[in-house]
Amino acid sequence: MRKSSLATFGALLALGPCAAIASPETVQTYLGRIAAMDKAGPTLRAVLVVAPDESLRATGQGPLAGHAVLIKDNIETRDMPTTAGSLALKDNRTGRDAPLVSRLRASGAVILGKTNLSEWANFRGDRSSSGWSAVGGQTRNPFALDRSPCGSSAGSGAAVAAGMAWAAIGTETDGSITCPASVNGIVGFKPTVGLVSRALIVPISVSQDTAGPMAASVADAALLLNTIAGADPADPTTATAGSHMVDFTAGLAKASLKGVRIGVLRRQVGSMPSVTALFDKAVADMKRAGAQVVEIDFKPDDRLGEAEFTVLAHEFRTGINAYLAALPGHPAARDLAGLIAFNKAHAGDELRWYGQETFEKALTSTDPAEYAKARADAVRLAGAEGIDALLARYKVDVLIAPTASPASPIDPVLGDHFLDIGAGTLAAVAGYPHLSVPMGAVEGLPVGLSFMAGRWNDAKVLRIGAAYERARRARLATPDLRNWHE
Repeated sequence: MRKSSLATFGALLALGPCAAIASPETVQTYLGRIAAMDKAGPTLRAVLVVAPDESLRATGQGPLAGHAVLIKDNIETRDMPTTAGSLALKDNRTGRDAPLVSRLRASGAVILGKTNLSEWANFRGDRSSSGWSAVGGQTRNPFALDRSPCGSSAGSGAAVAAGMAWAAIGTETDGSITCPASVNGIVGFKPTVGLVSRALIVPISVSQDTAGPMAASVADAALLLNTIAGADPADPTTATAGSHMVDFTAGLAKASLKGVRIGVLRRQVGSMPSVTALFDKAVADMKRAGAQVVEIDFKPDDRLGEAEFTVLAHEFRTGINAYLAALPGHPAARDLAGLIAFNKAHAGDELRWYGQETFEKALTSTDPAEYAKARADAVRLAGAEGIDALLARYKVDVLIAPTASPASPIDPVLGDHFLDIGAGTLAAVAGYPHLSVPMGAVEGLPVGLSFMAGRWNDAKVLRIGAAYERARRARLATPDLRNWHE
C-alpha cells in the first residue's frame, strides 16, 4: 500500500471514532470512511449495506440524537435486508424493525447501515473463518488486515475500530461480542440475558442469545445500553428487565476501584507470555488504584462444552424453524432442512470454504430428555458451580481474565485458531454480564480484559470496567490498515 494512501486513511481515522455526532451532516463523514476504507482501499468488508438516504436524515430528538449506529445483519431493520450473511436470505426485506432498533430510532439515533458477520453467527459448520459470509466476504481486522476480526459480530467490531460509526450493535451466544471487541481494540458488553429483547433477531439459542453494545468506551457502551435495554412482550425472557433498569451511565465518570475485590482467574490467563505480561500490568494498575486482588485457581468442568453444544443444537433447530416459518415474503427456505438443501444447491458459493456439519447435527437434535439434562447441567456448571460459587467463595465483586488471545491469521481453509485464553463461556452459558475493555496490545494486536459477575449485575460490571479504563496505563494500539508486520 502506498504511503500516500496510508496517510489518507490515517487522516480519516484521526477524525476519531469516539466523538458523538452532533448533526446530520457528520453522517457524511462516516459514509466517507466506509467508502474509503470498507469499499475501497484496505477493503475491510465490515459494512454490508448502507441505509437509504431517507433513513440517514437525523430528525429525532432524544439521548442519542444524531449518533450514527451500525446494526449487525442478523437484526431486522425495516429499510434494509436482514441476511445473517447467507445467500438464502439475501432478499429478506421484512419491512420490520427489531424492538431494539425501534428503541434506537426513538432515541434519535441514525441507523447508518448493517454490518457483516460470520454467516449464521458462526453456527453452521466446522472450520469456519470468523467474519466470513457468502453475502459479504471476509471481514478484515483494521489493526492487521491479514488477521481475524473474531466472533460473529466481526463487522461491528471492525467498523467501530475503524471509525465508521459512533457505535454498533452486536449479538452474542458465546463470545461473539466480547471476542471481536477484544481483537479490534474496542469495548464490548454482553448484558445479562433478558435485559435486551431478542425479538426479530435471527436466533441460535433462546437461553444464551443477547444483543449488546460495541463502542469506543465504557461510557458510550452504557449510553447505548440505556436505549436498547428493557422489557418487551415479544420476548418473554425480558419480563423482569424493567425491575433491573437503571441509568447505566450513572457514576461511571467517578467510579473507583478502591475497595473493589477483583477475582483473578489465573488458569484462564493462558500460557502466552506476552499476554500474561500484559494482564499482570492490568492487575498492577488495578492494585495501584486501590483494588484488592484475589488469585483464584479454577478449572471449569470438562462436561460444560458438550452440554452447551447439545443445548445450542436443540435450541437452534427449534428457533430457526420458527423464525423462517414466520418470515413475510418468499424466503428460499422455511426451515433448517430447507437451509441445508439450499446450501447444497449453492455449494460453490456457500460451501466453498467449509461445510454445514453444525446444521446437520442440529437437524437431528430432537430428544427432549437429552436437551433438558444438558441445559440443567450447563446452567449448573457455569452458574451455580461456576461464577456464582467463585464470587461467593472468594468474596469478590467481579472475575477477570484476558478476553481472548491476540487475533490469529485469517485462514479460510483451516478456519479459526484459538488459544486457550479467557473464561467467557462461563458468562455466556450462565447468561451473566460480560464486559471486555482494551488492556493493551501484543505486537500491535489488541487484547481485551474481561469483567464478569452474577445475573443482573450489569451496572456494577460497567462501573468497575470504567474505573479500570481510567486506571489503565498501557498504551493502546492504533489501527494501521496494513498486514501484520508489513
